[in-house]
Amino acid sequence: MCPDAQFNEDSSHLVLGPIHKERWIYSCAKQMLDRVIYAYGKHEGLRYTLFRPFNWIGPRLDSIDTAKEGSSRVLTQFLYNIIMGEPINLVDGGNQRRSFTYLEDGIDCLMKIIENHDGCADGGIFNIGNPRNDLSVKELAFKLRDLVKEYPLYRMRAESCRILDVSSEEFYGGGYQDILTRVPSIESAWKRLGWRPVTPIDEALRKTLDFYLVDEGEKIERITGQ
Repeated sequence: MCPDAQFNEDSSHLVLGPIHKERWIYSCAKQMLDRVIYAYGKHEGLRYTLFRPFNWIGPRLDSIDTAKEGSSRVLTQFLYNIIMGEPINLVDGGNQRRSFTYLEDGIDCLMKIIENHDGCADGGIFNIGNPRNDLSVKELAFKLRDLVKEYPLYRMRAESCRILDVSSEEFYGGGYQDILTRVPSIESAWKRLGWRPVTPIDEALRKTLDFYLVDEGEKIERITGQ
């Protein structure tokens, strides 16, 4: 819940919600491990690199036939809803904003970390994200539905797909809390690794849809019974 416009690895505060909002267990556990690894690096000489993926999307990242509402990545879940003729549920109106990163861009950054030329990644903490692909979950839902309409086999399903608002308590139950913004600063990745993402959101979505709706069309035919 950091108030900074962009989350910086070295200066932004790591702000968590209250104890009774149980969803923060996930974030708290990751933060604790980051701190332990850093401490071992500083005091015991451990060579390490920490990286933080920001909402990666792309082919083969998920399997469309294992989508499970409430736990799947948002793009996979919304696409599943469309092709199965189910409504898309926007939790608390879908006003949460996320920065979506195309998978190949993320892998390019990981390869630079693994290569670690001249030790450029040693002791580094790197956001791997695309601040230019910042949009709300609601915007993603409408954009995805419009893009699926461009695929003739799924046009009618997309046209009939409803987009509904649902409360977080109804969808997740008690103990849920979300953040409204998640925009990464990638200045460190550029300065130390020479990396920047290059894939805009519409291109990332089309490549992802081409994979699921064309390359894996037979799998969708099986799960839809067509």
